[in-house]
Amino acid sequence: MKIINDHENKSKDTSRRGFIQKSGLWIAGAGVVGLSGIAVSCKNQENSEKEEEEEEMVSANEDLMREHGLLNRMLLVYDTAIGRMTASEEFNPNYINQTATIIRNFVEDYHEKLEEDYLFPRLEKANKLTGLTSTLRKQHKAGRGVTEQLLSLTNNGRALKGDDSKKIVDLLKAFNTMYRPHEAREDTVLFPAFKQVVSQHEYDALGEDFEKKEHEKFGEGGFDAMVDKVATIEKQIGVYELDQFTPKI
Repeated sequence: MKIINDHENKSKDTSRRGFIQKSGLWIAGAGVVGLSGIAVSCKNQENSEKEEEEEEMVSANEDLMREHGLLNRMLLVYDTAIGRMTASEEFNPNYINQTATIIRNFVEDYHEKLEEDYLFPRLEKANKLTGLTSTLRKQHKAGRGVTEQLLSLTNNGRALKGDDSKKIVDLLKAFNTMYRPHEAREDTVLFPAFKQVVSQHEYDALGEDFEKKEHEKFGEGGFDAMVDKVATIEKQIGVYELDQFTPKI
């Protein structure tokens, strides 16, 4: 009888030890799997954040070219004013003033300053496109002069007098006639050449610098805020819907 009890006790002890060992292995395994899962989760989060940063990163040339896109939308506002005023149709000069104010603040005092301070000097130092940079500087100055006159003629919603309408139309035509080929030449000649005369590291760093300067001057989302302002003007004068420009063939 005693032998049987000892055998039973040994069997029970063995069974307990086996259960504990198996349980310990299971717990350890679960711990490894848990830690592995946490590590994978953290890695995925890091990759996701890195991808978001890469998506948000805008190169120097891309930054400048999308600002040209915004300028083109403002040239359309000017085109609309030219057409309606030439046809003696009613057009509120306040829309010209609002557009000229955005051009002064965002294009002339910010966008063109970036070109003059960062792009032109590097090209000139490399003895590249010096004739073009000279012309572009001269046109920047001329554009500021036109904007100054437009702001003066449309200041505070003042009523137009005498030859004011003709002066405004002439100024708008002069501005648009100059800036369409101006920005096209920058997009197709100046910007590609600029990328060739700087290292990739410097090019990437300038993209970050441009973004920081935009935030410092206009706050977070400064470009998007400008786009919204222009879109509001487009809606008010009836040129926002893109489909209206589709030719009926």
